[in-house]
Formats: sequence, C-alpha cells, structure tokens
Amino acid sequence: MRWRDAFRTGTDLAVVGFAVLLAALPLVTAGAALLTASRAIGRYLETDSWPPGRLLWADFRRSLLPGLAASAVFVVVAGLIVLDVLALRSGRVPGGPPAMAAVAVAGLLIAGLSGLALVIGPRAALRLAGERPGTLAGAAAVASVALTLAVLIHPVLIPVLLGHTMFAMHVLASRVPQRSPA
Repeated sequence: MRWRDAFRTGTDLAVVGFAVLLAALPLVTAGAALLTASRAIGRYLETDSWPPGRLLWADFRRSLLPGLAASAVFVVVAGLIVLDVLALRSGRVPGGPPAMAAVAVAGLLIAGLSGLALVIGPRAALRLAGERPGTLAGAAAVASVALTLAVLIHPVLIPVLLGHTMFAMHVLASRVPQRSPA
C-alpha cells in the first residue's frame, strides 16, 4: 500500500467517524449509526470502495430497531460496570484494588466482545470468543488502546478515533480463519 492509499483510507475513516457522530446525535440512532458504519467499513475492506449513499441510507433505516436494542443493552451493561466501580471506590463493597482490577478487565473484555459483535454479529462474536479467546483478548486490547487514546486526545478527535477503532476491529475479525463446515 502506497502512502497516498494509506492517507486516503485514514481520511475516509475520519469522515466515517464524524458521520457516525452526526447520525448518533439524536441518541436513539446511535446503534443504527454504528451498525451502518461498520457495514460500510466491511464493504470497503472487501471491495476497496465505499457503498453509495442510497445504500447507506437504506441500511441505516433497517438498522434503527436492532441498533436501538443494542444501544439499550450497552447502556445497561456500562451502567452496571460504572456502579460496580463506584461501589468499590467508596468502600461500600469489599474487595478494594484487586476487585477493581477484575471489574476493569471484565469491562475491557466486554468492550472487546461488543466491538466484535458490531463487526460480525452477536452470535458469531460469542462463538468466536469461546473458540478463540486470543481474538477476544486482541479485541479487548484494541478497545483498551482506543479508550486510553480517547482520554488523552482532544475531544474533537474522538470521532476520528472511532472510525479507526472500527476499522481495527474489522481487520482483527478478518484475520481469524473461518470454520470449515462439518
């Protein structure tokens, strides 16, 4: 890949991140925006071209209900993790730093699993995590780097980070050998 191709891909992914941000502003459309962007990135990796706008719009409309359900599950799980951390930090729950470390690792694994589910679907992500735990660990590492960078960079660049993180999850999932039919 020449530097111009890499630059073009990087800028395209930045645009995808900003498009997801704009499409997710009503909040109830966040899941649909992420699903649509993920499918667009998948198509880009397969064909080296982005889908046309009319296909993206149709995919976005089809993804509204499944995306809303996925967003609701994400909010509940993230809320439970935050409650665990707050309870551990306040001392109301015993365990201290070791328990907080365990909750942090569990949170990163859930973030990695969520990233894989966005890319290959929830059932396939669960099956892949069971069959190839190293892939789940890799997805958790991608999520960990993305979360760390999100804290360290200027907030304006977070959409750029989002597009590149979704791309990384797609590349990670594409590196896993496919199961042969039994």
